[in-house]
Amino acid sequence: MALPLWVEFFDDLQNVRGRSRNTVMAYRRDLELYEAFTQQGKDISEFYEFMKSRGLSTRSQARAISSLRTYLKFRQSKGEEIPELRNLRPPKVKASLPKVLTDEDFKKLYDAAEVQDTLRTARNQIALLMLYGLGCRVTELISLDLQDFHETESWVKISGKGGKERLVPLTDVLLRELKSYLFDVRPRLVRDNTDSILINDRGKRPSRVDIWRWLSAWSQKAGFKKPVSPHQFRHGCATALLESGADLRSIQMLLGHSSIQTTQIYTSVSTQKLRDAVDK
Repeated sequence: MALPLWVEFFDDLQNVRGRSRNTVMAYRRDLELYEAFTQQGKDISEFYEFMKSRGLSTRSQARAISSLRTYLKFRQSKGEEIPELRNLRPPKVKASLPKVLTDEDFKKLYDAAEVQDTLRTARNQIALLMLYGLGCRVTELISLDLQDFHETESWVKISGKGGKERLVPLTDVLLRELKSYLFDVRPRLVRDNTDSILINDRGKRPSRVDIWRWLSAWSQKAGFKKPVSPHQFRHGCATALLESGADLRSIQMLLGHSSIQTTQIYTSVSTQKLRDAVDK
């Protein structure tokens, strides 16, 4: 790359700040976009129009500006003068409520995950139960290993962003279904020397693409207009916890949010449901 301190910046992101691989890749994409812009020799003020021409949404533009500011501040910390920083302000992003997976939608998706192969059906359905029951990110789900499951204590250890670990308790239903899957199903699916709890159709640890592909197929079979995203399970879990009386601090710990402000968005979701109920 033509950008100064490229290697040093990404070494700092990954090894000093402890950013996850997905976060590092997001930074890379944003800075590659900026590098393409610099080839045109235009003023930094025109970067916004450049992003629009590339079809980036306001939210994506805000993320790209944030990535760029982080990179430029890193260069500044190394002694460079970066006058562009004062002209880089992220666009205002209209806060939107996360789309929540309802109980009814989950049941439709759960039924749609049934296929002719009973082993794959069991694998499909435990994947859905874990997404919804743990409220985990898709990367956290596919990273779960056998040693992360503690049957006697009834919890799983999840490794989140930046390598932060958290213990998430299992409901009685999820504990029963997970034990059944690990004892009866997983040993007959696995073909590779892997500790992964979930096993894909090739007998290996599933990838993020596998999970998205499965959800897309089941969503279509269930009759949904758009594929259900893995994050909708996370939103659904958080909202269900809030409406069942869980406090925000507990939800923050269960979901692995670094800031309570991230968790507070679910209070808006719950308020919206209340408004809908009043309207009806």
